[in-house]
Amino acid sequence: MSDMRLIILALAAASTAFTAAPDLSGTWKLNTSKSDFGQFPPPSSMVMKVTHADPKLSFEVKMVSDMGEMQFTTKCTTDGVECRNQGFGGGETRDVAKWDGDMLVFESKGTFGDNAYTLKDKWTLSADGKVLTILRHWSSSMGEMDQKMTMEKQ
Repeated sequence: MSDMRLIILALAAASTAFTAAPDLSGTWKLNTSKSDFGQFPPPSSMVMKVTHADPKLSFEVKMVSDMGEMQFTTKCTTDGVECRNQGFGGGETRDVAKWDGDMLVFESKGTFGDNAYTLKDKWTLSADGKVLTILRHWSSSMGEMDQKMTMEKQ
């Protein structure tokens, strides 16, 4: 094989490695002391189990708060195609996830009781793969707010 072909193959392999989506799989536990829930009180515990084989992504959230125990599962793809799921309030959500570089941008629209809401999340994984940070913007008829959730890999 010629030197030029080897160089081209090496460059192609390197560019693929740099554009590969990070693997978000794992069990993630909320660190409340490094998180900010805005005007909402933080949950007393929250664990999220993520199964990720790009473009397929699913996550199961178990949370305990003053409102009791909540559990929900979201299944989607990371290619920008809308997926429908059951939200934490029991209503249907319409979810869209897509990559922006190595950040997963996730938008969810649904209802909680009589209140329609939109969540816009930005998920980033630390360089060592041990911390998943979720920046969330809530928007509903009750107002808007921002949250930061720091999830640590178990």
